[in-house]
Amino acid sequence: MASSASSSQDPYVRWSSISDELITLQDVTECLTDVSDDLWVTAACVDRLVEDPTVQRSLLDLGLKRTEPALERCRIAYDSHSALVEEEEVGGGGPSSRTEAQRRQASLTSHFRGEPSDAHLCQLRAVLLERLDRLNTFVEIWKDYPQSGAIMEEEEVDDEWVDDPWADNTSSIRKSRSTQSGVAAEPPPFTLTSFLVDALLDNVCLLASLEHFTALRVVLDKHGSSLWPDRFAILDSIPEYTPASLYRDFLPALDSVLEKEVKPRMESWRDERDWVEQPEIQAVYTQLLPNHIPRMDHEDTLSQLELLPSRELSDWYRERIKRIINSTGMVDVALSLVQHAASQGVADLDEVGEELSLLSRLVYDAAPPSGNAMAEDWTLERWKALQPSEAVHAYLAHSAPETIHRDINRLVMPYLFVLESRAERAGQPDPSLPTRLLYQYVLEAPLPIVAAIFEASKPTLPPAQRIIKDDEDMARIALACLYGSDKLDSWPTMSRIFECLPAWETPDDEDEADEADTTIASLGAFVVPSTTRPRCTPSDLLLFFKPLPSTSLSRALDVLDVHLESGEILSRWSVPAPLRWFLQSNGNIMEQRAWANRMARQAGGADDKLESLEDWEWLLEDMLKLAGSGDSGLRGAFCLLSKDDVSRIYFAGLISAGRFDIAKNLLRSKGTNLDLERRTSSKIYVYRASRSLDVPKPSERITKEKEFIEATSRLCSFNLMSRPGIPISPIEIRLTKDRLSLVSRVLSSNGDAYKHTKVILDLVNKLGFRGDIVAEVKTLAMLADTALQTDDFDRAYETSERYGRKPSLELRNSSIVSNGRRHPEFDDVQKKLTLLGHALELCPPEQLVDLLRAFHKLDSEDIEERKARLEAKKSGVSLDSDTQKHKRSNQNHSTTTSLTARLQQLHVPSSSLVSAAPEAAALANKAFNAAANFTFGVGAKGRSLLSDDYQRPRSGSNRSGHHDGSEVSAQASRVLQKGIGWLLGDEG
Repeated sequence: MASSASSSQDPYVRWSSISDELITLQDVTECLTDVSDDLWVTAACVDRLVEDPTVQRSLLDLGLKRTEPALERCRIAYDSHSALVEEEEVGGGGPSSRTEAQRRQASLTSHFRGEPSDAHLCQLRAVLLERLDRLNTFVEIWKDYPQSGAIMEEEEVDDEWVDDPWADNTSSIRKSRSTQSGVAAEPPPFTLTSFLVDALLDNVCLLASLEHFTALRVVLDKHGSSLWPDRFAILDSIPEYTPASLYRDFLPALDSVLEKEVKPRMESWRDERDWVEQPEIQAVYTQLLPNHIPRMDHEDTLSQLELLPSRELSDWYRERIKRIINSTGMVDVALSLVQHAASQGVADLDEVGEELSLLSRLVYDAAPPSGNAMAEDWTLERWKALQPSEAVHAYLAHSAPETIHRDINRLVMPYLFVLESRAERAGQPDPSLPTRLLYQYVLEAPLPIVAAIFEASKPTLPPAQRIIKDDEDMARIALACLYGSDKLDSWPTMSRIFECLPAWETPDDEDEADEADTTIASLGAFVVPSTTRPRCTPSDLLLFFKPLPSTSLSRALDVLDVHLESGEILSRWSVPAPLRWFLQSNGNIMEQRAWANRMARQAGGADDKLESLEDWEWLLEDMLKLAGSGDSGLRGAFCLLSKDDVSRIYFAGLISAGRFDIAKNLLRSKGTNLDLERRTSSKIYVYRASRSLDVPKPSERITKEKEFIEATSRLCSFNLMSRPGIPISPIEIRLTKDRLSLVSRVLSSNGDAYKHTKVILDLVNKLGFRGDIVAEVKTLAMLADTALQTDDFDRAYETSERYGRKPSLELRNSSIVSNGRRHPEFDDVQKKLTLLGHALELCPPEQLVDLLRAFHKLDSEDIEERKARLEAKKSGVSLDSDTQKHKRSNQNHSTTTSLTARLQQLHVPSSSLVSAAPEAAALANKAFNAAANFTFGVGAKGRSLLSDDYQRPRSGSNRSGHHDGSEVSAQASRVLQKGIGWLLGDEG
């Protein structure tokens, strides 16, 4: 009942009620076959899109069949245009005013205006034909996909990939594997309905981007004429990481005869286009039906398409290569594209291929081992911007000593040969370019790499296997690398390099030998740093060695052998020196002595401090070896030092390490190799550490030095300052020329130091003044002067009494004791007179007037006191309170008598002072008073011994030639002094 009801239903209603996914072949037959309206049936076939290819084909076939009557009518109207001719004649136009094609189009236009349904049917027929071609293409594509793989169910995916962070890339991995086998594992990325109605170019680009090259091949073969203008857009959709071998069939080739792109060979579904697909027919109904369904394919014929010339084709390949490297860094993919282009005759890509080949070696063959480092990002622009030397370093950046030989042969040498070939092609041949770049790398390489290169260049190897093939160049490069190195711990590696070098006969000719020695001396001056060249690099040294002949090179290698042995010895004792130091110090005894001192001291002060006698003997043996000459007669590192010098330096280091027991054993052992005189032994032990001075037998020199060290320690304990806030150092004390000035600084900086006379005198003796009367008196004078400045008059008197008893009339000093008279609060007149007596005894002649004046004044005071006591006695006043003063008066009288005796010792005639002749006494008194009244300024200002002024010479005379008042006064004072001296009997 239901089927009969549906069959009796109106076909229009029934067709409209069926959805697209439910349409069957039966529905097509029952609903559309019996409908007489061709336009409606054709429109119904165009309107419906289904996923079933069979049903879709039935719709397309039925629609095309219903357009055939209209097609026939339109063709008849197009071919018969008599009506148009009559119309033109009636209108006055000539039949020759239009072309045949224009008249045909006009006839067809007239027909479409009369029968608009036929125009619609022609338009719909063109759409149906295109869909039929696409349907056939879709079916052809699906032939390459098994039915089991046609639909990928989601549950078939392995559960372990559900949460995989790389899930987006799994499809591309599967696609890559499938495309390489020629069969895609996944179906095309579109449905039948979308493929029928979407732009064909979009679907083709999608296939290219997903690397569905099998499906892409089918589409391009069947629809190539319409897709040809967009062929490069399709190629650009292919991922840059895709190898060219997978899509080489789509890449353009070059016709070497025409110098243009080769025309592709295409096979469409229909040999000829349908009548409605002709451009002139389409133009007619398109004009009449502006809202028609647009065509999405290009309908240009292949003969009308423009072919790219050779140059533009090469440019496209270059751009594609550049994009591949910049976006992916996959040089091998870019290289495969160049190789394919070359096989297809594309010109002007030789240089690009050459660059990519070299870059490919760098990226893949010179890459670091996996897990050690990240690979660098290389682009073609970066590679081409490299200098040749930079490229060599890039090739060998990750090479190890074990692989350097192989890497140079397989990476660097091909690159160098390419550079040489390019220079020849450019008309600038440079045969030395490969060796020059290779030598430059060796000069800049680390020493382990250099050693491996030299081991692969030994003269015993066949020339073809050697990296450095020239023997003299090997010697030059080795000398430059070793003397230009700053390494202090690579002596075994340096020795390996030396062992690989060639050997030449030592020159017998004296002139040649002298010339070689002169070359070595010049080399020592060459490596000395300067302001323009702070460091001599291996490249600089190679320039020095380059012109040298084999004789000089042989001599230089002999010197190098000695220097390497010396370097190993110094390194053994923790005082390594760069190899160039041996050249720089070859003629510098100070530098050699300094390094020998470092060697002796560093060995004893190192962490692995020498403990046994055998170790210290080994050190001495090495030091003496450095001071001697080897079997070749070449001198060692300490060649300018004698064996005695080395022995002294050695013992100084031994003692500084505190090994006094070993030092005694070496000195007192009869079997020791040291034959040192007592003087030499003493000089060795004059050392800063006083403890070390107990090692040898006592001597005057050692005792004196030991006392000085003790004095130095004591001076440091007084907190003397070298500069504000900086304590004085022992070396400053040792370098002080006037050591008594140090005592003066102690007295001035320590308030109670003057009280310890014995300590200060002992300090002076240990400073080197033992037995020096002059120094002792000066010290006592400083102590007395310091006591006066602190108002300690009793201690000043005691000190003055001590040095006053010294038999030292030759020690006349202008400041000694005279300061006592400046202290009026010192009321003991008798002691003052005693001090002045000592002062007169030691006073120099030029200060005599000043002291006599003070003595006269003090004597007057004493007389006044006596008169006062006499008056008091006459008046009956008790003298108990004046008993002490009376005693002092008696002492004063004895002092006066003593003064007379001392003045006689100063060659002053007794008649001058003792005589009772009133004339002499009056004359002397008058002279004294005159001297007191003159402002001569001589000795008017007493100076402290704590001041440095007493040692400095007086300032120079007036340079203007005029004498001021002070100078006149000074001259008058000197004249008066001379007169007084004459008066007193001074014969000077």
